[in-house]
Amino acid sequence: MAQSGKGKLNYRCPSCFMRDLDIDMFYDKEKDEYYCIRCQYTGNEKDVLEKNEMVRFRYRAMTERITKFDFD
Repeated sequence: MAQSGKGKLNYRCPSCFMRDLDIDMFYDKEKDEYYCIRCQYTGNEKDVLEKNEMVRFRYRAMTERITKFDFD
């Protein structure tokens, strides 16, 4: 999704991204936290980055072509 100036930097909501939804989070300057308008997830920048790294584990081999299977 394009950066639209909603906060310092747009991050994907980790909760929605785990369900294959690409939802940008909004930033609340008063609370210094990010929140999702689709689900109830809120968190600071460190928490959001850690959870997004966990989600990226799921897609680590997305661009590799798998030709050998070890269970044969």
